[in-house]
Amino acid sequence: MISRCQAAINQLAQLDREITLLINRTSRWRTVCPFFRVISSLGNGKFWYAMMATLPLLHGHYGMQAGLHMGFTALTTLVVYKSVKGMTQRPRPSVVHEAIMQGTSALDEFSFPSGHTMHSVSFSIIAVAWFPALLPLLLTFSLLVAMSRIVLGLHYPTDVVLGAVFGLIIGELSLLLVG
Repeated sequence: MISRCQAAINQLAQLDREITLLINRTSRWRTVCPFFRVISSLGNGKFWYAMMATLPLLHGHYGMQAGLHMGFTALTTLVVYKSVKGMTQRPRPSVVHEAIMQGTSALDEFSFPSGHTMHSVSFSIIAVAWFPALLPLLLTFSLLVAMSRIVLGLHYPTDVVLGAVFGLIIGELSLLLVG
């Protein structure tokens, strides 16, 4: 049983590496890497903090409540992100595999989970709960942020997928607590 489980884990890890390498190759295209560097930089907080600051200006007290909700959730997401990264200490793909090119600087040395993706998903869930019309914009942006992390060689697909799952859980729990 253990050997079958280990074999399945090894197959998943191999598939993760192969998908990462395949997606990362697109960063060598002339416009891809610069585009995803911008997306990644915006997803590192700039986009979200600008949104939190703008919501009260556009929507008064209601916007302030939404922005504060996002801000408090950010603290929870940060604690989860740092804790899981500290426990798992999975090296970044570009560190482990020479063929994977790192397209921008990493914020820290570990890969799992993708904090950019976790934050994007949790913030999007909250923002869309307050302002449903933002769904197309935030869904598109969150998908681009998630993709940027793989394209730039900073994360494996499993880092991104599980970062999104953590973000989904945190965002939904936050809505339950506030609602």
